[in-house]
Amino acid sequence: MEHITDPIDRRLLDDFQRDFPVTERPFQILADALGLDEAEVLDRLTRMRATGRITRVGATIAPGAVSASTLAAVAAPDERLEEIAALIDAEPGVNHNYQREDDWNLWFVATGPDRAHVNDTLARISNRSGLRVLDLRLVRPFNVDLGFRMSGKSSNVPGPRRVDRDAMQDGDRSLLQALSSGLPLVIDPYAALARSLDRDAEHVMTRIEALHTAGIISRLGVIVRHRALGWSANAMVVWDLPVEQICAAGKALAAYPGVTLCYERNPVEGVWPYRLYSMIHARSRKEARQTLAGAAALPELFGAKHKVLFSTRCFKQTGALIQPKEAAA
Repeated sequence: MEHITDPIDRRLLDDFQRDFPVTERPFQILADALGLDEAEVLDRLTRMRATGRITRVGATIAPGAVSASTLAAVAAPDERLEEIAALIDAEPGVNHNYQREDDWNLWFVATGPDRAHVNDTLARISNRSGLRVLDLRLVRPFNVDLGFRMSGKSSNVPGPRRVDRDAMQDGDRSLLQALSSGLPLVIDPYAALARSLDRDAEHVMTRIEALHTAGIISRLGVIVRHRALGWSANAMVVWDLPVEQICAAGKALAAYPGVTLCYERNPVEGVWPYRLYSMIHARSRKEARQTLAGAAALPELFGAKHKVLFSTRCFKQTGALIQPKEAAA
């Protein structure tokens, strides 16, 4: 990757995007693996966060595990695009907002502690903008564990894990919200996190391990900003397939090299017929289209109608809203 020339930074980003150590001094474990001292690991991560190469060292939460979310879109007139994007960004529950090349040109993810919260977010955006909002709810994931190899080599991304929601205990929501925002970049991040929540550090680490084992935490590690790292040609590809073909097509598409996300969503009758979604994150449009051509030639997808929506701008990218802001404060 042209944006990461330092081999230590490459390893730091490559090797610790998941399965981050849950121990008293996790950054010391990274330091030992990299042949560095603990302070330098923290300095490097702090620098990369400040320059926008990573968003945080923290958790991503399995979709629908403890909160609600949906993918949504609006067709903003060109002359109002900045205004509408700012209006969407102002919603605390919106954690991603991208401009894409389509009449439906602003695509965002609305999150919240429950479906009513998400519905309210979508209703406010529609009322304040005067625009229709497509509500494209998740049906099932095939691959939602996004990760990027700085070496350019494909990584073995695990498939969807079974989620045991019964593992949740009192206090876990606030813990998950804090992890979604990111661990403090200090020598004892779990102790610092525990202090911020007025809890015991050992108990916090025990709960994090339990929530990870239960699949509620889908990934714990370094969360990168792919665009800042050179993955700038990013396309959402949507596929119009009969319901009975989605399962086989989704599994095949999720396993195809270069496809970084894949899931089924509900269509909107008469407006948006697409059920199967995939993301291709590439370093050039040529590379992205090569990946798409290979995926489209798969037997399970051959001849399927599809649409390519390249991302042109990222307005917002943060962790999900798991509990209301007033509860998190």
